[in-house]
Amino acid sequence: MEPSEQRRFDELYQRHLRLLKLQGKSDSTIDVYSRAVRRVAGHFDCCPDSLSPEQLEVYFGQLVDSHSWSTVKVDRNGLQFFWKHVLKRDWQWINIIKPPKIQSLPDILTPMEVETLIATARKMRFRVYFLTTYSLGLRLEEALSIEVGDIDASRKLVHIRGGKGRKDRFVPLPDLTYQALRALWCVHRHPRFLFPNANGSPETIRRATTHMDRGGVQKTIKVLAAQCGLKKKSQPTPCVTALPPICLSAA
Repeated sequence: MEPSEQRRFDELYQRHLRLLKLQGKSDSTIDVYSRAVRRVAGHFDCCPDSLSPEQLEVYFGQLVDSHSWSTVKVDRNGLQFFWKHVLKRDWQWINIIKPPKIQSLPDILTPMEVETLIATARKMRFRVYFLTTYSLGLRLEEALSIEVGDIDASRKLVHIRGGKGRKDRFVPLPDLTYQALRALWCVHRHPRFLFPNANGSPETIRRATTHMDRGGVQKTIKVLAAQCGLKKKSQPTPCVTALPPICLSAA
């Protein structure tokens, strides 16, 4: 981009981010909506406010060929927000993009498959994380975000904060999972996180400022699934409480 156009784009992009936050969009939504704006700007090497409906039609035609429909839909929504709230322009052109309605069912692991996945993990934090995710029926980020104060040991409940739709809820805490979480915490004793993002000595882990990295966990799941020979996509499944005791040594 020319310097003047780059400055205009930077200004519009920052306003885009600001308005997304002001409308209460989640961090993940802000991330993908802003990426949609960066992608189209990078494709044309210009500020998106100068693009014509014909250019965008061709752009999305190419995006359909190179990306999944879920990506196309997210990018459409991100640019729709940009056009409507940042540029304050008509966005009727966006109606030409109509992703097909696809209804699919997630793969559900059996208790035996979950047991195999957990047993294959060599690090204690991953074994306990997988057990927690599957036994409580949680999404990846929900399990990572559990903090020490979210565990109600007396009532055997876990307070899940800011789940889907930013809604809180309580879920039952099986004895096996409680004992595993307690064993893990006794190793690192982090004052806040049950799954702190750090390696090394307990002192190093105790100073972690965030929970385990989402991308690192996803990569580990794929590696372990491949080692186990699992063909299913490893989705959380609720109420896996009948697993045999797992080895909790070696953090």
